[in-house]
Amino acid sequence: MLTIGEFARASRLSPKALRLYDELGLLTPARVDPVSGYRLYEPGQLEQARLVAWLRRLGMPLARIRVVCDLPPASAAAEVAAFWAQAEADLASRRDLAAFLTSYLAARELSATVRAAEGLLAAEWAAKGTAMTAPGAALAIRYAAASDIGRSRPVNQDSAYASGRLLAVADGMGGAGDRASAAAINALKSLETWPTSPEPGPVVTPRRVMTPPPSAAGGAPAPVAGPGDLLSALAQAVQQAEAAVQDIAAAGPAQRGSGTTLTAMLWSGSQLALVHVGDTRAYLLRGGELFQITHDHTVVQSLIDQGRLTAEEALSHPERALLLRALDGTQAAVPDLSLHEVRPGDRYLLCSDGLTAVAPASGIHQVLHDAAEPAAAVRELISLANSGGGPDNIACVVADLVESAELAASGLTSPA
Repeated sequence: MLTIGEFARASRLSPKALRLYDELGLLTPARVDPVSGYRLYEPGQLEQARLVAWLRRLGMPLARIRVVCDLPPASAAAEVAAFWAQAEADLASRRDLAAFLTSYLAARELSATVRAAEGLLAAEWAAKGTAMTAPGAALAIRYAAASDIGRSRPVNQDSAYASGRLLAVADGMGGAGDRASAAAINALKSLETWPTSPEPGPVVTPRRVMTPPPSAAGGAPAPVAGPGDLLSALAQAVQQAEAAVQDIAAAGPAQRGSGTTLTAMLWSGSQLALVHVGDTRAYLLRGGELFQITHDHTVVQSLIDQGRLTAEEALSHPERALLLRALDGTQAAVPDLSLHEVRPGDRYLLCSDGLTAVAPASGIHQVLHDAAEPAAAVRELISLANSGGGPDNIACVVADLVESAELAASGLTSPA
């Protein structure tokens, strides 16, 4: 047998770490001397010790290492792959946040100069008797939202919500998934009173998301209007949503494991702020082209990103529904946050995978392109999913960016 010192040198783990792993049940000594209390190890335990050391170098939490060590090799390999996919997704999210902060802080430096220039330009135009319209000041949202139980599920766990400020969909899971999805959206509704601003801040496009065409408006860059505050408010609202979901999941054995995805957009008066967790999606129809502006937080999407799976293979992958991020109270979810430039005529779709897992992208594109009003688009999209078998609940929100005068004249916001 090896003493703890000998075993530590052979396994490249410190004696302190070995004592901790013994206390946690990760690496129990083969024998403890009843008189001295010294821990003694068998040479055959070195393989597990090295596995623990490698997993710690990956950054895996000790609780999850215990799970891996108790699994057969094939299942342990799958667990490590899932952990690393999650780690890469979290790193990507932090990279996006760093990009936003870089853009935001640089824009603050330029803000005073830009505002001064705009003041001079406004004075010049006023002298010529020409009025200026603040960018985005005349835009508003025409919207519709609905969820449907589908053709196979006994309960509708999807939630959809739309107002003149907030658009949101959530796809619940577990015994209380319907309550979880509703609670997540309810936590965001306080943001509907967030002050609006006609001035856009810097636009940040999430990594791996297809970028909409650049603005054709031209001219000087728009002044900053506190986008960091707006995104911070969204992030805090997601924390509140997660806390609400955690309370639901902890209410009893039947609710354990409940959670939800969440994709939502908040209208600032000049831009749409996006928050996203899970595999619900947001799309933009602009100039006849359809862009997906969220990135799925799923195992299969991470495999696609790594080049180990094609999009076609992902459709039939056995783990296609396995999420890397969700609001479930088991660990802090890291949401994707971004700001999006808008134009009159833009049409946005937020939806659950009850639509996207069944309907082809070409079919979704066609409906969004052809439907005259958001309410008609929502009805047709739900019908499209149900005509494909309706194996899951379906949630859809469709919103159009229109001139305020046009919206007032039509009197249309949501379906009657």
